[in-house]
Amino acid sequence: MKTVAFILCVLLGLAFTAEAQVGGQRGFPFLELPASAKQAALGGINVTAGGHDVNMVNANPALLNQEMDGQVSLSYVGYLADIKQSHAVYAFNSEKYGRWAASINYLNYGDFIERDATGMEVGTFNVNDYTLALTHSREVEAFTIGATAKAAVSSIAGDQAVGVLADAGAVFKHPERDFTVGLAFKNVGYQVKTFDSGERQQMPWDAQLGVSYKPEHMPVRLSLTAHRLYQFDIVYLDPNAPGRLDENGNEVKEEKKLSDKIARHFVAGAEFVFSRNFQLRAGYNHLRRKELRLESKSGGAGFSVGAMLRVRSFELNYGSAFFHPSGATHYITIATNTGTFLKKKSS
Repeated sequence: MKTVAFILCVLLGLAFTAEAQVGGQRGFPFLELPASAKQAALGGINVTAGGHDVNMVNANPALLNQEMDGQVSLSYVGYLADIKQSHAVYAFNSEKYGRWAASINYLNYGDFIERDATGMEVGTFNVNDYTLALTHSREVEAFTIGATAKAAVSSIAGDQAVGVLADAGAVFKHPERDFTVGLAFKNVGYQVKTFDSGERQQMPWDAQLGVSYKPEHMPVRLSLTAHRLYQFDIVYLDPNAPGRLDENGNEVKEEKKLSDKIARHFVAGAEFVFSRNFQLRAGYNHLRRKELRLESKSGGAGFSVGAMLRVRSFELNYGSAFFHPSGATHYITIATNTGTFLKKKSS
């Protein structure tokens, strides 16, 4: 317990010493994107619903557990236009060095036309981001503590920005009930190299706290996660947006509401556990809905759905997240346990 208390104190220290930022002023924003189908289906932010899905170490390093040993997983996402994301992760346990997971996350934004100062086309260039990460976790009684070290690189036409970052987290699992509390501090770090010797940017750090609970006789696990805990007011109102007209014909600008300030911090998720081989998932991200809706309609923005199907040694996960009223982004994740797979191949 003393070890857990010390780790929590360190985590809280990181949270309150880091500088709060608002959107659009931080580097490496791709680090905030969900990397797998399950995370996307649960609303994009979740620090407690780990289970046996090794991809969830991207959400909270403390979710790395024994059920993930030997698991390898590949994920693919096709965003708008030619933007594509791929994610690979492998977990292993060493008797001498403990439990680890290694992962790589890669985004490619396609090819762009390069022009000179006169506007003449001179060729093409590409833009991409990637992250290399190594995660370690350790169990202490009912608690699991974990940390991830990672290097992030953004490249535009051969010019690169490089950052070194860390995630840290803690998870408490009730010894008798399906009840989990999780805490994670994400992307605390430093930009060691900037684009073309420009200004150094802050990292997209976040503090997240969540809980998951499955009632004993119900096939559903509910999750609620609070994020951006370092800043209470994260509401942005466009000063140029037209306001409504009052009864006298005067324009009245939209005002911030306390309920909206609170709701934007929360992401809700649900896992419908029909069996070990089949699950359905759903999520709602209020901040995403409010920021990405159109002025005239919201559509499905902020909502997400997904499913898991296990066939023999393979598990297929699908997630669909609505980032915008125009349509959804689709996530595909496939995973297998290398130990089980190799054993069946050799028999």
